[in-house]
Amino acid sequence: MTTAPEAAASADALLLPVPDDDGAPFWEYAARGELRVQACTACGRLRFPPRPCCPHCRSFDSEWRRMSGRGRIWSYVRPHPPLLPAYAAQAPYNVILVELADAPHIRLAGNLVTSADAPLDSMDPARLRIGARVHVVFTETGSMAVPRWLLEKS
Repeated sequence: MTTAPEAAASADALLLPVPDDDGAPFWEYAARGELRVQACTACGRLRFPPRPCCPHCRSFDSEWRRMSGRGRIWSYVRPHPPLLPAYAAQAPYNVILVELADAPHIRLAGNLVTSADAPLDSMDPARLRIGARVHVVFTETGSMAVPRWLLEKS
């Protein structure tokens, strides 16, 4: 596993999201430690990724609804070898898709870690399983707060 100084040094080189106008509020709420999803104010349906128009009723009116931050692992992968040099020190690590408890049709990608600021390879791979309950935490990576996931305590 990666030590804390190695993880901190390599974290600066990790890829960060590039917010666009539609997704910027997601990242602003993440910086406050809130997981929010765009919702249509006309029909009430949640949507992700964010976009200007509701795919269900075609309304352009929306708001951002706070989610519980809980979900289940829907899928996962352990990429090794990594495709990018900045990830080599932490490989193999996991990438998970989380199905949100509040909106099962919405899935978010992230990493399952042992704590918010732990390295990407901090979780024992034997603990990864489809259906495992998780909750979101946020960590500062570069200039952004990004969601990561922790296992729920049984």
